[in-house]
Amino acid sequence: MQKDVSKQIIQSFAEIAREKGIDRDLLLSILEDVFRSMIKKKYGSDDAFSVILNPDRGDIQMLHIREVVPDDELTNPVTEIKLSEAKKLDPDLELFDEFAQEIFITDFGRRSVMMARQTLAQRIREIEKDNVFDEYSDRVGEIVLGDVYQIRTRDILINHNGTELVMPQRHQIYKDRFRKGDTIRAIVHEVKRENGLLNIIVSRTSPVFLERLFENEIPEVFDGIIEIIKTVREPGDRSKVAVVSHDERVDAVGACVGMKGIRIHSIVRELCNENIDVINYTDDKKEFIKRALQPAKVLSVDLDPSGKHAKVYVPAEQVSKAIGKGGVNIRLASQITDCEIDVYREPDFEDDIEISEFAEEFGDNVVDILYDIGCDTARAVLELDENELVRRTNGDIDEKTAKDILKIIREEFEEDELN
Repeated sequence: MQKDVSKQIIQSFAEIAREKGIDRDLLLSILEDVFRSMIKKKYGSDDAFSVILNPDRGDIQMLHIREVVPDDELTNPVTEIKLSEAKKLDPDLELFDEFAQEIFITDFGRRSVMMARQTLAQRIREIEKDNVFDEYSDRVGEIVLGDVYQIRTRDILINHNGTELVMPQRHQIYKDRFRKGDTIRAIVHEVKRENGLLNIIVSRTSPVFLERLFENEIPEVFDGIIEIIKTVREPGDRSKVAVVSHDERVDAVGACVGMKGIRIHSIVRELCNENIDVINYTDDKKEFIKRALQPAKVLSVDLDPSGKHAKVYVPAEQVSKAIGKGGVNIRLASQITDCEIDVYREPDFEDDIEISEFAEEFGDNVVDILYDIGCDTARAVLELDENELVRRTNGDIDEKTAKDILKIIREEFEEDELN
């Protein structure tokens, strides 16, 4: 009966360990630690004890080993046993022999047995967390495919091979609409521990997610023939991917887009119809800026010596394309080129007025400032709002002056139209 109890404990946890993929030797080590803790709690030390685990039979043997000493010389009952007492247990024993007596789990009492079970369960849970932490830490940046099992106000909980993954709102494409049971694809973004809890964060908004989709859909990217230099995104709206081919026979953009766009379309669908601009990377910063502003046609680029600020000139009808809806195109172009870009309309002198003609109204100083920011015509100034005028002039033109400038120019054009 006593051995049955220990065997049941070991077998039940061995089964759990197998289900959780815990190494057998590790489990045995945990079991030994737990039983030695029980011994220390009862006897104050485990030095006089031997814990023998038999993995094949699935049981455990604990031996209390004491030295046989004369009855009147007993000083430590944990490490020593009186000769008279030892003789009762084994008549063949002599003085100073070692006496090994088997002890059982039930000897520790019901409460200790329950504590042992709880400790084992806790240790197995900790090891399982460690295993999951290590597994997913190695998978950061990888795409995983899971099932939605709970949708909260801000988070989506995903089941991936029995492990819970979390997709916070900031990592969800705002156009995404998932229901419980839907299959969801994302990358492992971060694995962290907080207050003993394991959090595996997945993302669909990360630029890395887009890069992994390229690797999955485009063999040349997967094989390294085409390299992704940089990716920037406004998830669900637009993204830009700079690529370069390491084989002169392979057109990087053409290979990524595919015949009639078939390769890029599958990625676009996965990202809720996010527009993807694939750009040929070049070390020529001016040329790269031109390409980054696609689909707009760029006439010229003035790049400052630091390479961190550019004035870009486009045809009048291309200004809205260059800026994009809500400014998304110019923002992404600035991010991918690592350069602040300001877009200016190409002057149309037949239907425009030189800014110098407003010197009397604005003053020479203001006219010079406007020239410095590339606004050499009246319509070029009207492309900007008050805040943009203040920002571009670094405050040399204040908000009130900006309002007055725009008002005067608008009135001038309205007067010309009446005439």
